[in-house]
Amino acid sequence: MKHYIKLLRPKHWAKNLFLFVPSFFAGKFFEVDKIALLAGGFIAFSLLASSIYIINDYNDVEDDKKHPEKCKRPLASGAVKKNYALALSILLTITGLATAFFLDSSGKFLFVTLIYYCMNLSYSFGLKNISIVDILIVATGFVLRVKGGAILSEVNTTEWFIIMTFLLALFMAIAKRRDDVILKMSTGTEMRKSMKGYSLDFLNTLLGLFCAILIVSYVNYTMSPVTYKKFGYRAYYTSLFVIAALMRYLQITFIHNKAGSPTDVLYKDRFIQVTIVLWAISFFVILYLRDLTFFDK
Repeated sequence: MKHYIKLLRPKHWAKNLFLFVPSFFAGKFFEVDKIALLAGGFIAFSLLASSIYIINDYNDVEDDKKHPEKCKRPLASGAVKKNYALALSILLTITGLATAFFLDSSGKFLFVTLIYYCMNLSYSFGLKNISIVDILIVATGFVLRVKGGAILSEVNTTEWFIIMTFLLALFMAIAKRRDDVILKMSTGTEMRKSMKGYSLDFLNTLLGLFCAILIVSYVNYTMSPVTYKKFGYRAYYTSLFVIAALMRYLQITFIHNKAGSPTDVLYKDRFIQVTIVLWAISFFVILYLRDLTFFDK
């Protein structure tokens, strides 16, 4: 049973917490009906994501056997039979889409999940081998999670919010590709065909570029008229935590060369965990405790 659970990659379900972000920033995080819908959305996305992971592992089983870590995956190690894994993937897909269908009568959430599923299916069957396209698809997946959360929460997402979600996901995807390039340089093993379109210098340049763009975009967002109208001047204080987290991620990437999986970094690195918690608390105070006497309205 543990091999089947590992096959689902439950650790990566944390990415689907992005569904809750629009509700949080709209001040509706504690509305029970919205949370119930978002929890259902989280389940739907998690089931579909696990289905895609299985298909990806199914297609990459021979390449994974050559990887120092991926060779331990259930399919690559032979712990789970390929036909059983494929049957499980089909079951997860049907259940995930059915869940999405029942959550939203308008069909919009189902439409988003279908786009997410088809896009990632295309990724698994070939688009992941095209450099630049591969990381753009990864980043778009996070945007779709946010859009799905906005639909279930019945809130609007601003252009700034979508842009920053995309940039953050793209930044982390680039860091992961850099780790793959370093692995290729040290072992001589090319784990992805898309690696032919990447070099260490190219990815280092992209990381620095998108980190700068992300910081500038976030600061501009906190000082934009829409944000000022909603949160007042206090939102720009949260820039400190964003900058600190990005600096730490760069440190992990360039100094420690351990940016292989953004999810693993999130689970293991205490510094980033603390900055995320402080960032969330600061926005929680601004949004939900705005009438405290030590805050100006």
